[in-house]
Amino acid sequence: MVHLLRHGEVHNPDKVLYGRLPGFVLSELGQRMALRVAQALADHDITTVVASPLERAQQTAAPLAARFDLAIGSDERLIEADNVFEGKQVGVGDGVLRHPSYWRHLWNPFRPSWGEPYAEVAARMLSMVHTAREVARGHEAVLVSHQLPVWIARLAVERKRFVHDPRRRECSLASLTSLTYSDDTLVAVSYSEPAADLLPGASPIAGA
Repeated sequence: MVHLLRHGEVHNPDKVLYGRLPGFVLSELGQRMALRVAQALADHDITTVVASPLERAQQTAAPLAARFDLAIGSDERLIEADNVFEGKQVGVGDGVLRHPSYWRHLWNPFRPSWGEPYAEVAARMLSMVHTAREVARGHEAVLVSHQLPVWIARLAVERKRFVHDPRRRECSLASLTSLTYSDDTLVAVSYSEPAADLLPGASPIAGA
């Protein structure tokens, strides 16, 4: 099995789209979420933990790695998708279309034109999944990433179109999208929320 874990809640008082910006770390609640995931997977056969190099992903991986006495790997293939709106207060329903200076980035939602192409996100995430399967063959691996990369990876393995409404992503904070393989064949995709009772009442795309 390869578990795709989204990081926990981030301290982001200004509610900006932080993307790949450094310095954004887990909030106190986010740390509790990370602990909850480690508890939920305590009886699993985890032999590999790899995280995006961004602080919030590394912090989310820490309790899990500690529980299994594993070093945390770091891999750029798990990093957040690049986005031209990093550092800005933008999001679905935030009136982004009221800013003419943003329009030149919004012409093609199918690529998308405002950031890293979905196809590229899918390619690097599936490459990481393949690597994790080989390293942890016969056991389980956890890959800690971000909402959009995890969701695009799921769409890719389920052979679905990448274009989607961000509000409808099934990928909450500290959630697990688990891929089960029999030899080299994907036989199941499952989703769980170990920290469901800790989730704030925010939009599901907040702190993507």
